[in-house]
Amino acid sequence: MALSGIQIYKLLPQTNCKDCGFPTCLAFAMKLAAKQVELSACPHVSEEARAQLAEASEPPVRLVTLRADGHEVKAGNEVVLFRHEKTFYNKPGLFVRVRDDEKADDVASKVLVADAYTVTYVGMELSLDGFAVEAVSGDPSAFSAAISTVRASTQRPLILMSRDPAIMAAGLRAVDGEKPLIYCADSQNWEEMAKLAKEHDAPLAVTANTLDELADLTTRLKEAGVLDLVLDPAARRLGEALIRNTQIRRLALKKNFRPLGYPIIAFPGDLEDRAMEVIMAAQSIAKYAGFIVLDHFAPETAYPLLVLRENIYTDPQKPIQVQPGLYEINDPSPDDPVLVTTNFSITYFSVANEVEGSGLPAWLLVADAEGMSVLTAWAAGKFDAERIAKSVKQFNVADKVSHKRIVLPGHVAVLSGELEEELPDWEIRVGPREAVDLPAFMKQAL
Repeated sequence: MALSGIQIYKLLPQTNCKDCGFPTCLAFAMKLAAKQVELSACPHVSEEARAQLAEASEPPVRLVTLRADGHEVKAGNEVVLFRHEKTFYNKPGLFVRVRDDEKADDVASKVLVADAYTVTYVGMELSLDGFAVEAVSGDPSAFSAAISTVRASTQRPLILMSRDPAIMAAGLRAVDGEKPLIYCADSQNWEEMAKLAKEHDAPLAVTANTLDELADLTTRLKEAGVLDLVLDPAARRLGEALIRNTQIRRLALKKNFRPLGYPIIAFPGDLEDRAMEVIMAAQSIAKYAGFIVLDHFAPETAYPLLVLRENIYTDPQKPIQVQPGLYEINDPSPDDPVLVTTNFSITYFSVANEVEGSGLPAWLLVADAEGMSVLTAWAAGKFDAERIAKSVKQFNVADKVSHKRIVLPGHVAVLSGELEEELPDWEIRVGPREAVDLPAFMKQAL
């Protein structure tokens, strides 16, 4: 049973040493009771008290990890319902499903294409996380062979899907030493599946038609010694999935209901309509799946899902940034102009896309402004003449161009005089205020 803040406080050293980062032990106890900190932050708690506080210090949603050949997919450990309350950390894993009744060549081709897919988004490489292999043939050897085919094409983590313990045992032998997700245990097979999960030290997915039945199964499995569980609330329609996923997350976080304190798995691929599959996947990313299994892969649908996931699972108080540096647009020569901007992603792409679309070559110097836009960074003192000059020198701009001319954003024309002092050998030009006007400015004034 969860402990209150006062009960936790009585078990702490009560020295107010501040080593935990809080001014008093009582403040730390209140945060621990709210699941907003971990017990390990207090270095002075006794072993006896640590044992008593174990349940209180556990996250309301258990962390579950899938592993394979150095790759990991983590889900759970979240402590809030909404990202503005506290940053979400463990992005839901996106998996592509294949079936053991498909031809081996078709399976390998599908996996190779999805495995190789990467896209660069604001300086980050985004890709899918793994593959699900489903046994539909009813043949253990066919299931094992399909897994081997997938494993020959990718080293990413796997979800193994069968409700037959004998078939699942054959599949697990094909990936011995890895940590796949076993899908799934139900009211009929949970005891045999529990044995397999313990034998292979693998997480186990659990499914039931109601939340009461789901909670009953997780309680039985925990008593049987299986701790890493994943919930399938058996909801395959948009409204039903949204309601059940939200109920599970709220019960885990708000009521500290341990039997439902596990990550959720979603199957948008079970929808026959491919457009609805993408919509369901997007909803699952937002509310509140930890593992998402797709039946179809296409770059035009994978890209928006990956970007959506990245946007939701970033710190809302820290804008998405691009890496500061000197970027080449349209293969510039030493004679082409040097434009300067900040490393706020929207600002960078606004400038880069306008210039790239015009076909005009240019060097784009991106200064570190802690992810702020031009005006915001200037007002905060994060985009000034000193920082711009430092970037010019740091990225060896003078070695890349035959001229010494740099173009400031029009919104910070006031910096031109100060920048001339910082870079006395450079000509400082003031560009337009809006990125959309850059191509015309470059043609007329540069």
